[in-house]
Amino acid sequence: MRRFGTEGRVYAGTHYVVSRTEEIADFIERIKQGRYIVLFAPRQTGKTTFFRWAIETLTTQDSTYFPIQLNFEEYEEYTAVDFYASLCREIRKEIERVFQKREADPSDALVQFLADAEITEHVSMREFFEEFAQHLIYHNYQRIILIIDEFDAIPRTAIKGFLRSLRHIYLSGEVRCLHSVCIVGVKSLTQLNEAKSVSPFNIQDEFNLPNFSVEQVQELLGQYTAEVGQAFAPEVIAAIHKQPGGQPVLVNRLAQILTEELDIPKAKPITMTHFSVAHTQLLRGRNTNIQHLTTNIRKDPRFENVLMKIMARDEGVDFNLDNDIISELFTYGVIKEGPDGMCDILNPIYLYRIMRVFKPLVNGLEDEYFPEDTPDDLRDYLTETEQIDMDVLLDDFQDFIARVGFRILQVPDTPQESVGRHLLMAYLDEFVRRIGGVRHIEVQTGRGRMDLILTHKRRKYIVETKIWRGDSRYQAGKKQLAAYLTSEGETKGYYVVFDHRQTPEPRVETETVDGVSIRSYVIPVVQKIHRICLIEEYSR
Repeated sequence: MRRFGTEGRVYAGTHYVVSRTEEIADFIERIKQGRYIVLFAPRQTGKTTFFRWAIETLTTQDSTYFPIQLNFEEYEEYTAVDFYASLCREIRKEIERVFQKREADPSDALVQFLADAEITEHVSMREFFEEFAQHLIYHNYQRIILIIDEFDAIPRTAIKGFLRSLRHIYLSGEVRCLHSVCIVGVKSLTQLNEAKSVSPFNIQDEFNLPNFSVEQVQELLGQYTAEVGQAFAPEVIAAIHKQPGGQPVLVNRLAQILTEELDIPKAKPITMTHFSVAHTQLLRGRNTNIQHLTTNIRKDPRFENVLMKIMARDEGVDFNLDNDIISELFTYGVIKEGPDGMCDILNPIYLYRIMRVFKPLVNGLEDEYFPEDTPDDLRDYLTETEQIDMDVLLDDFQDFIARVGFRILQVPDTPQESVGRHLLMAYLDEFVRRIGGVRHIEVQTGRGRMDLILTHKRRKYIVETKIWRGDSRYQAGKKQLAAYLTSEGETKGYYVVFDHRQTPEPRVETETVDGVSIRSYVIPVVQKIHRICLIEEYSR
């Protein structure tokens, strides 16, 4: 039986796969047109699997093209001389592999040419391909396709000459010794060019490999259902796409947990109750994709400030790839360009993990979250029917913020604009931990919006958080929340707005907005440690 693959390449005989028929057809058409293509995307987005499928199609179904596949992963520490010597050996192996795949024999002249050929630098590389193309005329293979994976690892001393030779070939005429070239990697050519001068490879055709669409997730899960007989509820399919934003590895990981790790009887459908368990496991667990994310966002201390602004600001942060920080976060697959040209976090799962990365392990206020007379099991916040009394829970959070006062500014390693949200998440995390619930994050359209979702006893509680940006935006936020509640089939929601002004106006109000009940809080965030407070604190 096949399974959902999350470790490296996927194979149709072993794994359930998304065929990407349209994307492959587009890619092959560009190759046939003789384009020089660059495909740069974050790790674990299916790049290698994708282009290998495309090249396999060319190798087995169209002898007009002679594809040579290379991988530069091992070359990063090489000198230019060693790089070109190894490159020559690898090209020979690939040429032999293609002939074997096609069950054909190279001519004696070609065999002798390959045995004698040497590549010592970029010009001799160009001359190699020019002569090799002449030998292929004998075999009726007219067009050489060069595909290079992990191009980022090319030695820096070799990159400029290598690209110049490719450009020279591209501009040499309508019939070229390299008909098409495809460069695949993580970093863009601009990022690889450390001198920041104009790239010698300015003839590129950029190819975008998107994350899975909803239809492709349906295709993927449908293969499992057809093979095993176990169905996914429609809302589960939608959630498996929405929460990872279609990110291939995370989609497969959710499906893997649901089908292999939760011991759901195969005769029963997979429901949202099951999804909630799998989702929680993914949110809190470790896997290679999440490790890439957390490692990358820790690389530069400036990343935290930018990411917090992306999540907090109504006006957004411009998706400007000329800015080094934005460019790097995009390269790492942390952010994307939103429909309005602003930065968006790639998906809700990444947002949750980013907040966890930058959330202090200890904020020093844990012992003061709840009133002193609150029982350890926090049963006071549950009704007789085991529902969460969110009014009381959030009332006490507001009291907690007022009670700790200026000490909110002393929470370590937390940007001031984010401290209110960090404390609310920490407060709710402590609550759900004790009662056995779950918290996760939803990302909605609209700048600065972040919904915290609590799930307990199959009930969902939605808390939207924002930063105060004026009364008009405050009122608009209620409308946005009402629309979201309606779309989720909920009749009541909670709206928490943190006010960072020097003279904030605290509010608590419950009202009906567009047919749903919304309880709103405007919670002041202390801006200064007043001298009198310091004297009182010192005197204790």
